[in-house]
Amino acid sequence: MQLGKRAAAVLAAVTVSGLLLTGCGGGGGGTSEGQTGGAATGGTLTLASPFDNNSFDRAALEIGNRVHYWMPVYDTLLVLDENAELQPNLATEWSYNADNTVLNLKLREGVKFTDGAPFDGEAVKANLEHLKNGKGQNAYMAASIGSIDVVSPTEVNLNLSQPDPGLVFYLGVVGGAVASPTALASPDIATTPVGSGPYTLDKSATTAGSQYTYTRNPDYWNQEDFPYDKIVVKPIADNTARLNALKSGQVDAGIIEAKSIKEAEGSRLKVSTEPVDWHGLFIADREGKTVPALGDVRVRQAINMAIDAESILKNLQLGQGEVTDQIFNTKSQAYVEELDNKYSFDLDAAKKLMSEAGYADGFEVLMPDLATYPQLTPIIEQQLGALNIRVNWQKVSADASISEVLSGKFPMFFFSLGSQSAWQDFQKVALPTSPWNTAKVNNPELNALVQAARVAKPGEEQDKAMQAVNTWMVDNAWFAPWYRVDNIIATSAKTEATAQPWNVAPWIRNYRPAS
Repeated sequence: MQLGKRAAAVLAAVTVSGLLLTGCGGGGGGTSEGQTGGAATGGTLTLASPFDNNSFDRAALEIGNRVHYWMPVYDTLLVLDENAELQPNLATEWSYNADNTVLNLKLREGVKFTDGAPFDGEAVKANLEHLKNGKGQNAYMAASIGSIDVVSPTEVNLNLSQPDPGLVFYLGVVGGAVASPTALASPDIATTPVGSGPYTLDKSATTAGSQYTYTRNPDYWNQEDFPYDKIVVKPIADNTARLNALKSGQVDAGIIEAKSIKEAEGSRLKVSTEPVDWHGLFIADREGKTVPALGDVRVRQAINMAIDAESILKNLQLGQGEVTDQIFNTKSQAYVEELDNKYSFDLDAAKKLMSEAGYADGFEVLMPDLATYPQLTPIIEQQLGALNIRVNWQKVSADASISEVLSGKFPMFFFSLGSQSAWQDFQKVALPTSPWNTAKVNNPELNALVQAARVAKPGEEQDKAMQAVNTWMVDNAWFAPWYRVDNIIATSAKTEATAQPWNVAPWIRNYRPAS
């Protein structure tokens, strides 16, 4: 494809900092003090995050980069391993009843919070109720829990208002984090976490916005999964500053930009990648209420065919990613490999579809000109312009990006969105109430497929039901995805970091001193 002069110029000159996910960095030594399983243990791991901590309140915890702040302190009921498979943790067993409306959890015995309170069924109940009743962005993770029966100190039943295929996944992340019940009621919970995790927050060595220091919890039940004696997390928002900290040895691990890979490798840093967020267009007005053309599936399919995603990936991300036509991560239960190439770039075929739909002359559409993605405005304008689609741009400041795109005023917009578990993604985009279904489209066919996935038996039946939802959305061109962008992790020679599927930052347990 020949890009327009303006778009080509932008692609040639653009830096990728505006498009890449900001990540975490690490640093500070990692000296060897012992041997466990052949790997060095002890010492300090210092991580640099692009964001400061928002809160230690169990109801306000977040995934993404902020896991580095709370995962040292709060253990979770289940654990998502490096292959995104659930493993036992504070809950040693879990099982559903016949109709998937009661989740039974068997709890680990002998665990205590660092304030001396026991971890038991009452603690689990208090935490899940605190999350559900809180105002954090992840309160939905407990929304399906109607009531909780404490069968015994080591067993609870979560009674669901309706089946929730995402619940066990949530228990491996924010949904399963457990704080001391006493701390939940404390006015200081936002700054003073009390958990049962592998570390405790050292407030004497912690300054909000500058550095958070964690020291080993000597009574933690699973020491071998956490080899470091100390964890330090430093908020470093600037990408260049984070890279310099890595190069100088101040940090041990961090997320870098695609343009920095050669520089990082030249400084003898190790670099690894993992596809995480997807980038592309949300075709929000799928019913054509504001822009009638977008209500025609042929027009939406034509938009998919008219985007030269491979060229955009090559120029903006230096090829660090995977072209795709679906919004789901490769580890997702809904992922269907064949859908990655559903709509190959074919401008002639796209124009034919536009003509068949009666829109050979195109149409006008309002889109946000996002300050967070300034490189994309001329590119999108040029690519859609090939179909005579004329974009009217409305400038949106960086701090208003999410609120504006979620406002419902834009029939179509570009954004980057993460993909976690299939059911979690459905909650975000597929339902009439989903926040990223900004036009609140209520499609009976899709609703029926989502409901079938909700009640399907876990295993192959549920997998197929989840994939059916994905297939329907791709066939009906609800989105025009471009690619899954690579999350790029750089580590020092003395540090190993294993990427965590679905998350921009590795779990704390995914870091190790190099053998």
